Amino acid sequence: MDLKSMDTVDMPIFGSTLKLMKFWSYLFVHNWRRYVAMTPYIVINCTQYVDIYLSTESLDFIIRNVYLAVLFTNTVVRGVLLCVQRGSYERFIEMVKIYYIQLLESRDAHILRLVDETTRLSITIGRINLLMGTCTCIGFVTYPIFGSERVLPYGMYLPSIDEYKYATPYYEMFFVIQAIMAPMGCCMYIPYTNLVVTFTLFGILMCRVLQHKLRSLEKLEKRFVRREIIWCIKYHLKLAGLVDAMNALNTHLHLVEFLCFGAMSCVLLFSLIIAQTIAQSVIVIAYMVMIFANSFVLYSVANELYFQSFDIAIAAYESNWMDFDIDTQKTLKFLIMRSQKPLAILVGGTYPMNLKLLQSLLNAIYSFFTLLRRVYG
Repeated sequence: MDLKSMDTVDMPIFGSTLKLMKFWSYLFVHNWRRYVAMTPYIVINCTQYVDIYLSTESLDFIIRNVYLAVLFTNTVVRGVLLCVQRGSYERFIEMVKIYYIQLLESRDAHILRLVDETTRLSITIGRINLLMGTCTCIGFVTYPIFGSERVLPYGMYLPSIDEYKYATPYYEMFFVIQAIMAPMGCCMYIPYTNLVVTFTLFGILMCRVLQHKLRSLEKLEKRFVRREIIWCIKYHLKLAGLVDAMNALNTHLHLVEFLCFGAMSCVLLFSLIIAQTIAQSVIVIAYMVMIFANSFVLYSVANELYFQSFDIAIAAYESNWMDFDIDTQKTLKFLIMRSQKPLAILVGGTYPMNLKLLQSLLNAIYSFFTLLRRVYG
């Protein structure tokens, strides 16, 4: 197989992510499917907020509707962002494709092994996210069945229509429509997460390739060492450009999701206290596991990129630099100085996305939840 003729959508490291996005026409194609997927979600999201404002239902259903409204907003924002910045995402993916093929063409067995490990990890994470998204969709549809009142999977305001009236078929009709919409929303929400995770994993792969190259300097003849270091400097520039491009695409959305995750976590913790049945408690816990796992994967891979980029400087220092000539040592010193500033995925263009930031958010969520529990009690 000619690697350079590889279809971008069929790149192994992305798994089925790009195929799903192409099917729903978010990337690489432009047709009616994206509007079929997004328009109902935008409409129902607007009605959700109206329904919350006018709601006279019990507190547990209001809280659950707030959670779903925030989740829908996050889903819609992801879909709109993909449509608006479609060209930027496609150009970025093409750049990743070029770098990926270059690594696949390497004759270094260790680099090929790193590529294979990263590809398998990306595919595994993508499958787990899709599985959890599917379970969450099932939870959306089954939650009302275990309630003590008649409710729809998603709260929505319909002027002049009483969707809960027993003498009309409105409830059953809207229930079926919302059940069909659940997997469509999953195809907007989960593939985007998988896409960002794959981008970050590829950045980690580039860091590990650089570390391997630097640790292998002692195996080279001295006349080739400086040329190899210059290659590493150029590759580090490519890596920095890749991270900068990722931040340009996603940093503001990461801030929105950072706030949404905090809001949804508070709502779900409170919902767990006031759940009326064991079945509802189980479903709420499933919601919590889903959104936490989704965020934890994003923050953990971003955290790994942060430290792997810093390890480039360590790998350079651990080479046998004292045996190099003065010019080569100066060149290596330049690389060490550049890589001592870790590369970071940013939240809102300011805060590095790492596990420390996630821990701070969880502490704030628990403090706010404790306050809500005391007020409600």
